Amino acid sequence: MPIIRQESLFDMQVLFDLEPTYRFNAILSAIDIHPILDVVMKKSRFGPKQSLNYSAMIYSLIIRITERIPFIKDLVKRLTSDLRFKVDCGFLISDEIPSEASYSRMISLISESDALEIVQERLLLQAISEGFVSDETIAIDATHVEARDRAPFKADKVKKEPQKRGRKKKEERKQWLLEKAEIEENLPIYEKKIGNQLDASLTELRSSVPTEPKWGIKKNSEGKNVFWYGFKCHLAVGTQSQYILQSLFSSGNLNDGKAAIPLLKGVKERLPQMKIKYVTMDAGYDYRPIYEQIYHNGSQSVIAYNKKNEPELIGFDKHFAPTCVREHSYCYDSFDVKYETLKYTRPKECKDCPLANDSLCQKIYKKKITDDHRRYTAPARGSVKWDDIYKERSSVERVNAYLKCYFLLNQIYHCTGKKAKVHFDLNHIAYNASKLAVDRLTRLQLSATA
Repeated sequence: MPIIRQESLFDMQVLFDLEPTYRFNAILSAIDIHPILDVVMKKSRFGPKQSLNYSAMIYSLIIRITERIPFIKDLVKRLTSDLRFKVDCGFLISDEIPSEASYSRMISLISESDALEIVQERLLLQAISEGFVSDETIAIDATHVEARDRAPFKADKVKKEPQKRGRKKKEERKQWLLEKAEIEENLPIYEKKIGNQLDASLTELRSSVPTEPKWGIKKNSEGKNVFWYGFKCHLAVGTQSQYILQSLFSSGNLNDGKAAIPLLKGVKERLPQMKIKYVTMDAGYDYRPIYEQIYHNGSQSVIAYNKKNEPELIGFDKHFAPTCVREHSYCYDSFDVKYETLKYTRPKECKDCPLANDSLCQKIYKKKITDDHRRYTAPARGSVKWDDIYKERSSVERVNAYLKCYFLLNQIYHCTGKKAKVHFDLNHIAYNASKLAVDRLTRLQLSATA
């Protein structure tokens, strides 16, 4: 498998060079499946005897992803025909091979619980405790996944009665505004404006995510609209370690920006030991509430600016740095953490300017980032450091590519959103477990050669 020569990438070939038995042990040893077993196993000693090996079934679902086995029926065939593979998955030789229906029933039970999210969190905390995750910058992005189920036919639109032309009377308008406010108040949290998520709890945000397949739309590199029927996967990734810190699975029509605040709150509440300095995203996340949430987390935002039909600011350049009388941009100098102030110094072009000593041209210009979180960040927009941090956003795109190419993310064959989310959560677990296994093997190799 080709690997790009880059320090920030983990060399998966180290893992795939191992014999299957050792490779599976390396991946599965980091995964605590007890939360899943608590969901699928019998709660009482009464009733029929439990004949299936649920531990091995859970392990086989994870190995299915790392071995890129597309269908459950193919997994069952492999377990039936390959005795060594059966034993490597944790089955005893005497254990019966589970049927497709047994796997389906188990996946249904898992989909009704949050067991996989608990496993994800424990796995990440294990990686943090071993010193493999110490990122100061996280990158957030989304990727689309097509559903293999056929899209439903569009229902015929019901013709609405034509509205009465002209302005409403004072009493009618007052009643209409009250009805409109009531409708908006009763909307689900993800159908409201992004700002409403700031006061919502993490539990509410994660439990109310729409997961059913829907039509999605985005612009490709050529600026043309691309449509798909399916889902979206939202990731928050450490830019240096490239572990998935938080993830969210949603319908394909969910705006990318509406998944950012749940991910940011998840990092803040579930990973308080991590000291995140910067959060980087593309222009699709350029919304004021997202900047406010990043600031509330104690981090700085590095998000591409989306102009959105806004007029140009007089006296400032495209990066919102102040300009002199002759429209030369001031140079970003430093950031005062105590007063949260950006410091700009006089442009080099002003050195020999006849207006240099005039009161219109000041030597130093300071701007508080709290005046406008969207336009003023630390480091300042347009600076070399800002550009360097923004380039680290490619790490989340790289992880998306790994999940699609090597972990079956783009092969979701479930019809319902709940079961599709189980597939995505297993992808999350398989990726982080593989990453942790590689880091452990790399550390052993370095210690052996030292």
